[in-house]
Parts: sequence; structure tokens; C-alpha cells
Amino acid sequence: MTDAFGVLAALLAVVAMTPAVAHVLELPGKLRLSRAEYVVVQRIYYPGFTIAGVGEFASIMVTALALALTEAGGIDFPLRAVALAALVGMQAVYWLRVHPVNGFWLEGAALDRFSSGFFAFGAGRRGAGREARAEWTELRARWEYGHATRAALAVVSVSLLVIALV
Repeated sequence: MTDAFGVLAALLAVVAMTPAVAHVLELPGKLRLSRAEYVVVQRIYYPGFTIAGVGEFASIMVTALALALTEAGGIDFPLRAVALAALVGMQAVYWLRVHPVNGFWLEGAALDRFSSGFFAFGAGRRGAGREARAEWTELRARWEYGHATRAALAVVSVSLLVIALV
């Protein structure tokens, strides 16, 4: 049973890793864009990449379950524990670094009800704060390198979950 959840955890971690790695692969080309071009490109991610977040939460839940079913004294336990920490770290980076910037890119965009609610989450905390005053290149760097950090954490997680299986 533990192996089945371990395999599912690894597969879901790959689902979580895919969008983050996609952002990293786009980075060199996006750094060449003007502000106007960059803002237009940023809007293509929604709602597709938003929906992908469901896989991230599922990967955390299944990895936690696989960890709970793993014998604490074995080598698989610390591997799965660090993999889980990396998945949780991906969420922390998203909510603390990336998400607050999304509102800036989507300002004036016509969003469906779900997306409007999702991107409004935490807006009261942001208010007219740092994101409103920041230079667009600073926000771009925060968004892009936040996703690069998430991709690195995802690669760590997937690698450790696969190693735990073998």
C-alpha cells in the first residue's frame, strides 16, 4: 500500500513540477520583452495555470499520506519528509512571493468569477502596498525568480520521491 501511495505521490509531484518548469523555460525569452509585451503575455497563463494548482495541493496530501504510511526507521522516511517539505515550500514561495504580484499583471483584465476570487485573495493585505509602488522590472523579477525557486523545489521533491521508490 505504501508503494502505491509513493508512486501516486511521485506522479502528482511531477504534475506540480510541470508548470513551474514551464515558467523557467520561458524566462530567457520573456526577459527580452517590453513592459507592454510582458503584461500581455502574463495574461495568457490564466486560468490554465491556476487550475494546475489543484495538482499541487493533491501532491502535498498524497505525499503526506505516503509519509504517514512509511516506517519511521527506514531510509524512505527522511526522503519523503524532505520531499513533502519541498512541496510545502513551493506553496510558501507562491503565496508569499508570486501571488501578490499577480494582481499587478491582471489589473483591468476580464476574469471569470473563480479567477477574480482567487486573485483577489490576499488583496486586502496587499492593498496599495509594495506591488503598487514597485518598478515593473522588480515585479517581473519577483514573479519569474519566484517560479524558478518553485521549480527547483519541485525537482528536489520529485527526485526524492522517485529515489524513495527505488
